Order: sequence, then structure tokens, then C-alpha cells
Amino acid sequence: MRLNDAVFGVILILFAIAEIAWTTTFPSLYGQEYGPNLFPIIIGAGLALCGVILLVRGLAQRGTVPMVEWGDWAGDKATVLNVVLLIGSMIFYILVSEWLGFIITAFAILTLLLVRLGTGLLTSVVIAIIVTLLIHTLFARVLLVPLPWGILQPVAW
Repeated sequence: MRLNDAVFGVILILFAIAEIAWTTTFPSLYGQEYGPNLFPIIIGAGLALCGVILLVRGLAQRGTVPMVEWGDWAGDKATVLNVVLLIGSMIFYILVSEWLGFIITAFAILTLLLVRLGTGLLTSVVIAIIVTLLIHTLFARVLLVPLPWGILQPVAW
């Protein structure tokens, strides 16, 4: 899939606006004309400028380059289903990981995707258990990134 530069320009402009709007929540420093929001605003303005350049360039190429050009994969139903499952898995993680916990959520997602991609059920379960525990250990113990325990909070180690 290929997207025209105008599409990326609009996305970049929207991101820059959101980023600049977010910086308005930063606290101001007493006695200073500028605060911790100064550099993020400058970066946001630069991103918006780059977005405008991409938008103008994309609109200039509109006659020769389509806005969206789908690849050959879009005609294959199995591949489209794989993409939908992958995106759905990320949305599922965002929605339920706080309540269900990282370990159960990651295990379920990994098992589903491995089975969908052709791995046997027993092998998928074993791989999902090992990978989930490795990722949890790496993030929670080595990198000190707290992952949600969810319903497993009573047995948290």
C-alpha cells in the first residue's frame, strides 16, 4: 500500500496540533516568560511546517500519484484477515490489559496469532507462555517498566 504525500502531510499536521495542544497542560515557571512547553511547541511547529510541505507536494502530484494505492495483498482475503487480527489484537490489548493484566492478555493474543499463522495449538501455547513470561520479566524486572497485573494482582511476584 502506498499513500500520497498529502495523506502523510495531513497526519503530520494533526499530530503537530495535538502535540502543541498537549503542551498547554505543562505547568508554567514562576518569574519566567517561557517554560517547559517552549521546546515541544518549537518541535510541533516544525512538524506542522513539514506537514504543510508534504501536503503541498502531495496535492501537486495528485494527477500522477493516487491518494491511496493498494498492493496485491489487499486482494487476498487471508492476508486481509491477518492484518485485521493484528490491528484488532492491539486494540484488544489497549482495552482490556488493565483489567485482565499483561500476562493473560499477551498470552491470549500470542496464542491466537500463532494458531492463525499456522502453528499447531500445543506449540502455540508453549511459545506464548515462554514469550509472555520473557517479555514480562524483561520489562518488569530488567527495564523496571510496570506492566498491569489485572486479575492476577493477588499472585503478583
